[in-house]
Amino acid sequence: MKKLLGLLTTVMIIVSCLTEKKSYKNIVTTDIVNFWEAYDKITSTQDSILQYKYLDSLYLQRGTEGLNAIRQVRNYTPEDYIRVINSYPKFWESIRENTLKIDQFSSELQDGIEKFREIYPELKSANIYFTIGAFRTGGTTLDSLVLIGSELALTDKSSISTEFPEEEREDRRTFFDSNPIENLILLNIHEYVHTQQKPMVHNLLSLAIYEGVAEFVSVKAMGVPSAAPAIEYGKKNADKVREKFEKEMFYPNNRFKWLWDSGSSNEFGVRDLAYYIGYQMAENYYEKSENKKEAIKKLIELDFENESEIEEFVQSTGFFSSSIEELYQKFDDKRPSVIGIKQFKNNSNNVSSRINQITVEFSEPLNGINTGLDVGPLGKDYLPKISPNNRVFSEDNKTWTINVELEPNKHYQIQLENNFRTNDWIPLKPFLIEFKTGNK
Repeated sequence: MKKLLGLLTTVMIIVSCLTEKKSYKNIVTTDIVNFWEAYDKITSTQDSILQYKYLDSLYLQRGTEGLNAIRQVRNYTPEDYIRVINSYPKFWESIRENTLKIDQFSSELQDGIEKFREIYPELKSANIYFTIGAFRTGGTTLDSLVLIGSELALTDKSSISTEFPEEEREDRRTFFDSNPIENLILLNIHEYVHTQQKPMVHNLLSLAIYEGVAEFVSVKAMGVPSAAPAIEYGKKNADKVREKFEKEMFYPNNRFKWLWDSGSSNEFGVRDLAYYIGYQMAENYYEKSENKKEAIKKLIELDFENESEIEEFVQSTGFFSSSIEELYQKFDDKRPSVIGIKQFKNNSNNVSSRINQITVEFSEPLNGINTGLDVGPLGKDYLPKISPNNRVFSEDNKTWTINVELEPNKHYQIQLENNFRTNDWIPLKPFLIEFKTGNK
C-alpha cells in the first residue's frame, strides 16, 4: 500500500510539473480570444453605437496589462479599432486561424527565452502579451512587457492585402509574403532583448544601435539568421549604405527613411536599414571581443544616455570611415545658415519698433516648406508677437519673412530651429535673432 501511495505521489508530482511547465504564465494570449468574440459581435451589426459598446465591453474592458500597454505605446483609440475592423473584413478572416493557434508557439517561445538566458545569465523576467492592435506595430515593449501586435506578427502569404489603401498595399503584400509567423520566435526574443536594455535616446545613431543590438543578440541566442531584409541587404551593399548613413545620421527629421517605415521612403527601397547599421556595429564588437559572454552583456547594457560611452562603443566597432566628431564636422560644414536680417543687423540695440516684418536671409535656397520657430534662451517674455499668418518664403526660397508687432524699449529673441531644411533634408544651423528696440 505504501509503495502504491508512493507511486501515486510520484506520478502526481510529475503531472504537476508538466502542467506547470505548459502553463507558461509569462506568455499571455487571452486578448486574442477576447478580440474575436468582440469582432463577431461588432460585425454582426451596422449600428455604430452597438459596435463601440461591443468593442469596449468584450475587448477593451477585458484587456490584459499588455493590451492596455500597447494601446498606450501606439496610441490606439476605439475609433482606430472600429475603423480597421469595418474596413478589412477579408483580411481579418484570412488571419483568424493563425491568431487562434498562438498557444501552439508557447513551448518554442519558452525555449527561446531559455536560449537567451544561456548567453545572458543576468536575464530579468518579462511577460509576453499577444494582443491585436490597428496596424502600428508587430512588436514593441513598455518597461518589462513584450507587446506583440498579432494582426501583423501572425500574418503569412495567405493574408489578404487587397483591401488596404493603394499607398499601403504593396508594402503590406511584401510583408505578408515574407511569412512573419515563421519568424515569430525571433521577433519575440528581439523584443525581449529590449526589455533588458537601458532607455533609448531618440537620435538616429542611438536608435540604430538600440535596434541593431536587439536583432544581433536575438540572432546569437537562437542560432538562426536574421529575418529582417535590411540585414541581408546591408551586408550586400555595406559601403553605400554606410556612406549614406554617415551623411544623414545627424539629420533630425528624416528618421522615417531609416526606421519603422516603408522601403519606398528611401532610395534603397528597403525599410529599417538602421537595423543593419546597429547590427553590424554589434557584430563587429562581438567578433573583436575575446570574452563573448562579456561582449553580449556589454551590448545589452549600453547606456544610451551616456554620450561618451556610446561614442567609445561606436569607435571600438570600427564601423564608420571616420570618428563621430569628424563626421559631425563634415555634416555641419554642409549645413545652410542664416547670413543676415534684411531690416536690421542682428544684435542691434536701437531697432525701430515701427518695423512690422523680419526677413531672414539664408546662405542657400531651402525647400520652401518646413519652418521652425521657438523662444530664445531668455524665455517667452522676450518673444515678440508673431502673426500666425503671412510667414512666407521668397520665390527663390533664399529668404523667409514673418510679421511681428514690436514695442519700444524691449529686448527680443526669436530662435530659428533646424526644422528649416534644404530639398536634400540638410537642416539649417539654428540661429538666434536677438535685438533691442529704441524709444520709437
